[in-house]
Amino acid sequence: MQFLKTLFWVLLAVFIALFASRNWTDVTLNLWGDIQVDIKIPVLLAVMFLLGFLPTFIVQRARLWTVRRRLEAQQRQQAATAPPLQTEDSPVI
Repeated sequence: MQFLKTLFWVLLAVFIALFASRNWTDVTLNLWGDIQVDIKIPVLLAVMFLLGFLPTFIVQRARLWTVRRRLEAQQRQQAATAPPLQTEDSPVI
């Protein structure tokens, strides 16, 4: 299974490298006013991917942090209210 995962990532990296090398041309972006920016297509795609991915990733990590914090608080509360365990030497009533 590890081999298939590695093969997938290698093929994806090769595909991205080929795409970037074949499309390494300038694109002119018209920003506000008379401002224009020349940027390479793969760089533009990477920036757009990160603009879409990062907010979702940050929200997911924040929710995971909140769930872990609540779970730890619940475990601490259960440990504090749990009755002591009986040992073999303690008398059974």
